[in-house]
Amino acid sequence: MSMNRIIGLMLLLFILEGTIMPWLIPAGFGSRIVPHFIFVAVLFAALYSGRHRALLLGVSFGMLQDVIYFGHLMGAHAFIMGLIGYFTGLLLERKRATLMMAVSVIGMACILYDTAIFFIYKVFRITSESYAFALVDYILPSLFLQLAFALVCYVPARRLFEAQVKANPENEEQ
Repeated sequence: MSMNRIIGLMLLLFILEGTIMPWLIPAGFGSRIVPHFIFVAVLFAALYSGRHRALLLGVSFGMLQDVIYFGHLMGAHAFIMGLIGYFTGLLLERKRATLMMAVSVIGMACILYDTAIFFIYKVFRITSESYAFALVDYILPSLFLQLAFALVCYVPARRLFEAQVKANPENEEQ
């Protein structure tokens, strides 16, 4: 598969998490569960396709999220998504990621992502709540949605990104 198809599928995920998911989330959890399907796809790219591709996808789709959804502080999501995607790919560069490893890495990265965004918002006084409240109110409930999505999409994402790497071996690092 080419990179164009990966970007197309990620755009479809972007549209899905912004348009259809608010309807599917129950009314009582609407403000508590925030889907980050794009971030999970960036982490799959880091695990199975390489750190540079994850950095590129993370920065570009993070900036798209900043422009469309979070206009009050530009660049925070792009920076954190690209940085976590890059370091995930760097840490697991030589290891083969199994299902359990992928799900645990995605879980830890999602907590780190939401925590970093919370503290950036705290520094710029966009939020005034405590971290304990944020953790219980929306970080952990959103984590369960991201982990369920990662479990559902594990096999297709792995095949997609590994096939893309096998199709372009000259782009692979030595």
